[in-house]
Amino acid sequence: MSELCGRQQLLVVTMEECGELVQACSKLLRRQELYSDSKYVQNLKDEIGDVFTMIDLLVEWDVLSWTEIEERRVVKRNKLSKWSELCEKEK
Repeated sequence: MSELCGRQQLLVVTMEECGELVQACSKLLRRQELYSDSKYVQNLKDEIGDVFTMIDLLVEWDVLSWTEIEERRVVKRNKLSKWSELCEKEK
């Protein structure tokens, strides 16, 4: 297998970090420890930080911009406001 270029590496590591975040969420739900101060809550925080780091690197490498992320955030929050009480509709 040939070496991956920088952008390919970014995507691979981002996928891996997103997978680890999924696992951290699943463990918290399974163990019903979401409101505790356990190692599983700390793991969730660590994995969120890792995913955020990868998003920051994707911006640094010009794969996307903070403006594009913000625009999508508004779209997603508006979608969520239709079927969830997590957030209100944004303008």
